[in-house]
Amino acid sequence: MTFLFDDAAFAFQALRTAGHAAYAGADLGEVLAVCRTIPDGDVAAWCREWTAVGERLHQVGAEALAAGHRVSAREALLRASNYYRTADFFRVEDRDSDPESARLARYSRQAFAQAAHLFDTPVVPLRIPYEDTTLPGYLFLADDTGRRRPTVIHHGGYDSTLEELYFMVAGGALRRGYHVLAFEGPGQQSVRREQGLVFRPDWEHVVTPVVDHALSRREVDPEKLVLFGTSFGGLLAARAAAFEGRFAACVLHNGVYDFCQVPLRGLPPHLAEWVTDGRDDLAGPALAVRMAESIQARWFVRHGMWVFGAKTPAEALRACAPYHLDTAVERVTCPTLVLDAENDEAFRGEPQRVHDALRCEKELMVFTAAEGAGEHCQEGAALRFHQRVFDWLDERLARA
Repeated sequence: MTFLFDDAAFAFQALRTAGHAAYAGADLGEVLAVCRTIPDGDVAAWCREWTAVGERLHQVGAEALAAGHRVSAREALLRASNYYRTADFFRVEDRDSDPESARLARYSRQAFAQAAHLFDTPVVPLRIPYEDTTLPGYLFLADDTGRRRPTVIHHGGYDSTLEELYFMVAGGALRRGYHVLAFEGPGQQSVRREQGLVFRPDWEHVVTPVVDHALSRREVDPEKLVLFGTSFGGLLAARAAAFEGRFAACVLHNGVYDFCQVPLRGLPPHLAEWVTDGRDDLAGPALAVRMAESIQARWFVRHGMWVFGAKTPAEALRACAPYHLDTAVERVTCPTLVLDAENDEAFRGEPQRVHDALRCEKELMVFTAAEGAGEHCQEGAALRFHQRVFDWLDERLARA
């Protein structure tokens, strides 16, 4: 897939950012204008130019709010939040010691929080009890009546932020009368940055406290609770649904059976074998060459070192090994929708594998390039994606 760039990583991230325009997270003209100023594959220019437009819109939002223009302020702040996230995306060399990465992440959160106060429907910031700490979240309410409604619990995956979850799912859900509880867990953005918590494969221990919190809210219909996991979160959600039985339905966006296969299938067989066998004397130099040649490979591995708490590239790839659905997938009992995307090379075959292994009521929903929805997680086709998925949910929950 090429979109404004020839480099695959740049093209996909530009599409991802532009696709959030469906829920006021971008403006196509702004995306085109910014991308014209970024040389293909120039990571420094990527960060610089997206930061500049994020800062400009943050100021526009502040000025609009001071002048009493609430809608204009909200829209500018939402775009600023998304553009700050985009600016930070490729800054993965050492996030823990990168003040600019921390600043961009903080501004993205702040801009969204400011916008959330200006929504037409209530947005409740959450701190969800989890073990000896809390997890950040937002409860997006479809209205302020207190009426019990179907509620989606949504988490992202390998790299999404809490704020981005609004553009991914909540925006479409609210229009259809769903409440949405979006949250970040261990290994995900602010939880990793601020608490140092890394991913854990037994994701049910993350989701169950979130369900407990959701069911303490009078607005949540306990009979119509939906779990929704995006990207790598599709695997995590399936794992959680296998051990948490209070869901009326589950959406795997997209389906992933074995996360370790995602990076390994992109490596030459001998290099994959060196990694899995712990031959780091050979794997380390070979991975360094590959990371120097590919922005996508460098990003995946460096980001993996951060979110899994790994010290070396090879260790980061091995850290993916526990993330699979062996012995778990057959335990899922709620109706489950598995999404697939025709052009998703990274996850190719994984959704079908999940679907085949499920023993519950299930459906595999394939999105195609012909309908403009064939990229990973249907990026760039939010309206088509939401139409098909929420129509499916409406029909399943009507039986509940």
